[in-house]
Formats: sequence, C-alpha cells, structure tokens
Amino acid sequence: MEKMDVSIVIPTKNAGPLFDRVLQAVFDQKTEYTYEVICVDSGSKDDTLKIIGTYPCRLFQIPPEEFGHGKTRNYGASKGTGTYIVFITQDALPATDTWLQNFIDAMKLDDQIAGGFGIHYPYPDCNLLDVRDLTNHFKGFGETNTIFSLEDKERYERDEGYRHFLAFFSDNNACLRRSVWEKYPYEDVNFAEDQFWARKMIELGYKKVYCPYAPVYHSHNYKLTTYFARYYDEHKGLYDLHGYEIAKHWKSLPGMLYRQVRGDCVYIRHLEIPKREKIYWAFYSLMRNFDRFWGGYMGGKYHTYSPAKQRFLDRHISQQYKQRKA
Repeated sequence: MEKMDVSIVIPTKNAGPLFDRVLQAVFDQKTEYTYEVICVDSGSKDDTLKIIGTYPCRLFQIPPEEFGHGKTRNYGASKGTGTYIVFITQDALPATDTWLQNFIDAMKLDDQIAGGFGIHYPYPDCNLLDVRDLTNHFKGFGETNTIFSLEDKERYERDEGYRHFLAFFSDNNACLRRSVWEKYPYEDVNFAEDQFWARKMIELGYKKVYCPYAPVYHSHNYKLTTYFARYYDEHKGLYDLHGYEIAKHWKSLPGMLYRQVRGDCVYIRHLEIPKREKIYWAFYSLMRNFDRFWGGYMGGKYHTYSPAKQRFLDRHISQQYKQRKA
C-alpha cells in the first residue's frame, strides 16, 4: 500500500445530502501533500454509501452496535498510512481549498505538536445566538496559528478554566500526528474522546496547535429539546474529564438562568432586526438556556445517581445512547 502524507478519516451514518458537498470539498483540496480518504460507516440506511461510492474513498463498514466515538476513529486511523491523521465529521464542510495544506503546515511548526484543531464557521442558517457563541469561542484561541502547552503547572492545578482551555480539542476538524497517536490512541469513552486525548497529551508535555487557516463550516440548528439531551451528555463527559459540575445544587440554576438570559437580551436588543424578531429570540433564549442548564446539571450529577436511575435517564435523554441503539 502506498504511503500517504495524510489520512483523512470520516465516521459516517446517515450523513444526508450535505455529505456529497463535504467529500467534493475534500477532494478539491489544492495541496502538495498526498492524502487518502477513509470512511467508516456504522449502518447507514440512506444514500451515504452511494455517495461514498462516487469518490475514490476507502470504505470500511462496522455494525451499529460497534460504534464508539473514540474506537471508531481509532479503527479508521489504523487503516491508513498517513504521517498525519485528519478527523472530520460528516457534516463538517471544508471552507477553503487550502484547508488541508494549512492544517499540515501548522502541524509542522513544532515537532512536539501532538495535534491541532481548526476553526469552525457557522452555516448560513445557524441561529444568531449560536453564531455569537461559536464565533466568540474560537476567537479566544487567537487570530493566527497558535501553539499551546502546559507552561504553568501551578495554575493548571488550581484553575479549572485554564484546564478546560488547554484540554479543548475538537475532532470535528482536527489533525493528529500518527507517531503520537500510535502510542496514545483515543480512549473508548462515551463523550469528549477528543478532549480526553488532548488533556493527556498536554499533561505528558506535548503541545497542541490552533489553526484558524484550516476552517470548516460546522454548526447545528438544534431543536430546543435537543439542547437538553446534548448538554446532559456533554456534562457527563465534562465531569469524567475535569470533575466539573455546572452547579453544586439545583437552587443555583434560576440565578444562572436569569444572568444568561439577561446577557442574551442585551445582545439581542442591539441587533438590527425587527422588534418582533427580538421578542422571539428573547423567548428562545429563555427556553434554550433552561434546557442547557438543567440538562447540564443532570449530566454533571450523573455520577451520584443509582445504576437504575442512570439507565433510565440514558434511555430517555441521552443522544449518545440513542445513537448507539439506532
């Protein structure tokens, strides 16, 4: 098998028509690096396999029950030969034809870089509150290629926010150095496999790089009820990763909700949109943040529940549970 510079790994399941645009953008890259595209499908029933078949991808299929965010990506990476492993998701659309070139160039800035992550742009139909949050989140990592490492161990021990910042990593749009991944593959966890890995790399003395020149379009217009499920899953993972809880007691939630909604309303008030839309988005903020805080609270308290209650909540709330069972 010919050795490549890059292996691009994409887990798929019922990817929908957008996936054709994703693959087209991947194969339209202008780069000096050789690359292969590996798709790992876990039981698609739509046209995903047909779409894959129209491109020179390498397809591997696994049973739905075998899917795991970490282990499926490990499996795909193990099938490739690239010196670098790029992970994207089926709904992450490379925004430029230099996305791959810029990503690998950033990885080459320092031999101690274990992995890198690129910026996410919101899709045009993304709701205005998520546009703001997504934009502000990535702006916090810098405006040019930026390398991060554990430089202040004392602060890392005492500052939860600093630990979160150094551990942040998103394999919706990420690149890993194969030589490091072979020593330290992803863990088989239910959520936040990318951040578990990044935290371990940082603590081992490796570096990560943020590359705003490797952008993808990636955002979601969640139903309000989906925010509850997503934050439930996310905060289960954040507790396992950092011991983080959104609140120690539910009585703190109303005050948190009030402050967040008030901040959203200040933002909405200054937007140049009709008054009727401002009223709609203020109400949307209330419902959205209620679901985020309450779902996050229950996820963060998951470890305190009995096994029977954990199973009940997972069956009725968890997106991850439903995806595995689908």
